[in-house]
Amino acid sequence: MAGERQAFALPLRALATRAVVTCEEHRSVADAVRIMQANDVGSVIIVDAEQRPCGIFTGRDLLPVAADGGLERRVSELMSRDLVSLPPHAFAYEAALEMTERRIRHILVTEGERLLGVVSERDLFALQRLGMGELTMEIRLADSVDTLSALAAQIRRLAALLVEQGTAPEPLTLFISVLNDRLTRRVIEVVRRRHDLNRIRWTWLAFGSEGRFEQTFSTDQDNGLLFAAPEDSAPEHGRAKLIPFAREVNEALDACGFPLCEGNIMASNPELCLSTEEWRAKMSAWLEVTSPQALLDAAICLDLRPIHGDEVLAAGLRDWISERVRGHAAFLRLLAQAATQSRPALGRFGALVTMDAPGAPHSVNLKANGARIFVDAARVLALASGARQTNTADRLRAFGEPRGQPPAQRGALIDAFYFIQGLRLRKQAAQPEARAGGRGAGEDLTNRIDPDRLNAFEQSCLKEAFRLARQLQERLALDFHL
Repeated sequence: MAGERQAFALPLRALATRAVVTCEEHRSVADAVRIMQANDVGSVIIVDAEQRPCGIFTGRDLLPVAADGGLERRVSELMSRDLVSLPPHAFAYEAALEMTERRIRHILVTEGERLLGVVSERDLFALQRLGMGELTMEIRLADSVDTLSALAAQIRRLAALLVEQGTAPEPLTLFISVLNDRLTRRVIEVVRRRHDLNRIRWTWLAFGSEGRFEQTFSTDQDNGLLFAAPEDSAPEHGRAKLIPFAREVNEALDACGFPLCEGNIMASNPELCLSTEEWRAKMSAWLEVTSPQALLDAAICLDLRPIHGDEVLAAGLRDWISERVRGHAAFLRLLAQAATQSRPALGRFGALVTMDAPGAPHSVNLKANGARIFVDAARVLALASGARQTNTADRLRAFGEPRGQPPAQRGALIDAFYFIQGLRLRKQAAQPEARAGGRGAGEDLTNRIDPDRLNAFEQSCLKEAFRLARQLQERLALDFHL
């Protein structure tokens, strides 16, 4: 079990340790086979004159020509060009998901155009033993909401197991989000069959923690719809068809353990089922309004990413939002001001500040007074710099690097954020109501801990995480003259 846990948490750079075996594209199949035999490998990466990967040749590719004397043909004629690459900091489970989704057996590990290594399906066998590959396949084959609801429960059970095994919170929250993405897509596909959406281009949007790839056990729905109706049709006609579809999807997701949003931030809300022009108008209005609710609505939707449908529509909207928000200094300042309202649970002299909440005496809210501070600050800094990422850690990396912020400082902020996330995951995994999905435990209770239940080292780390959160807010105040 320890090895399986490590396989999940390891970055690909730690798995791709063997030297890459390559063959030039102009060489023959026989040459490629000799190279494979000399290096005792089952595949070889085909490279061009600049040593850039352009294909992969495996033992399976050899079979069609081995019997008819085709060994002198150029290897480039038989190689597979369906290459998928991931950066060295990507995690092992990301590679496993790509292999399962695309039905391939190898992932290239690249940094820019430089080939660093190859990870094979065999390398990830330990990950497969955890049931992730089978679970992903079952989601793809599920044909009813009842089946998907049962699979959603399996995702939560697997995530709880990984928490118990000590899997790091960054890959774990991404793992939960990626599997929930696949579940949501399948829900949409199952529901889609019962609705006539012909001639409408649409995409299902994720907002909030799902949009940031930061879902935990206890999470409600935050979603919307973006569509482009035919030129001869008014937006109202497209919306009239999409709303019943969206309502059924929202209800199906609720049955799968993702509660309906109490604030109605859902695709079935006509205010969030909009054409491209209507979304732009709504965003423009948010940029001009200073009410707290407008800022809250804007903040949730600014973390948008597409889940299913026409992703080109979503990319166009994201590009438009990024350019518009970056040039709107007054709105960014208000967003920064809002991001400093929730304070870290740390007293003036460095002691943890607790409060007595219903059902949670002497507790700290890890979300409101911890994780949310990093999320809100990273969003503002990313939007101000034009970064397109939605994930909090990616936003902190993207913002700090061009400004010359030392990697150690960026790393400290990211580690602090994920330390708090890890405590949240541990608390939620220990609560049957949270692990079951829905609202049984109440969001406030699932995010509250009694710091006296932490050991001395964990208390020290939590204080340091809150101190760094305070520094991040001070940075906002300085940058935006608050």
